[in-house]
Amino acid sequence: MIKGPLFSIITINYNDCVGLQRTLDSVVNQSYQDFEYVVIDGGSDDGSKDLLDLYNDKIDYCISEKDTGVYNAMNKGLVKATGQYVLFLNGGDHFYNLNTLEDNYKKIHSEDLVYFNISVALENESYIKTYPTEITFSYLFKDTLPHPATFIKKTLFDKIGLYDEGLKIVSDWKFFILALAKYNASYRYVNTVFSTFYFDGISSDKENVDVQMSERQSVIDSEFSILKKDTEELISLKRLMVDLKASRKIKWLTKFKLINKF
Repeated sequence: MIKGPLFSIITINYNDCVGLQRTLDSVVNQSYQDFEYVVIDGGSDDGSKDLLDLYNDKIDYCISEKDTGVYNAMNKGLVKATGQYVLFLNGGDHFYNLNTLEDNYKKIHSEDLVYFNISVALENESYIKTYPTEITFSYLFKDTLPHPATFIKKTLFDKIGLYDEGLKIVSDWKFFILALAKYNASYRYVNTVFSTFYFDGISSDKENVDVQMSERQSVIDSEFSILKKDTEELISLKRLMVDLKASRKIKWLTKFKLINKF
């Protein structure tokens, strides 16, 4: 007998009252409302807690307390979620439109992972990021699945474990690569824009890219040691690309369309 809702939407937030408002409005105003909503706030002091009080009757579980980081907050949400699937729509992000869930919930029914496209919002522009129908190890090494547009069967966490709180940036990536490359999780791609992700530039910061690559390599070393040398070469190439993109000369050449963006 199936118990609980089909899916739980989990939002984590810390001191982003403006972004949280955007997320809450997107969730509570969906035309389809047969889901569980869980909100985990990290003890914000910017008005987020007062905002959550206003939405209290629309949230199934909400807590505001200090945590040890993003993945600790996400794990708190997972522990409380009762849906067959979970979706992380974190503070600031939102569904693509108010009919997103109604238009797509019937596509979520059997696979371990069901992922969609996202709209990426930059400071002055936006673009649609699409994903491959078939996931390969090389793709996962350089990229990941979009957590604001990926439904994860909750039983996967029973097999793999919760998010690794010892990692600062790539724990969700680690979960996906373990699920697909080690545990042979089933998956399905739906070629539809599902949510909007606000890109604040943190992931493109060179220092954070270095942390990301270092953490990814540590996961490869511990979980897929046979690929260590191959991935070290890929990391070197990615760091070179980051340096090139940051180069004034490259930016100048790109600006005047003497070379294409890469």
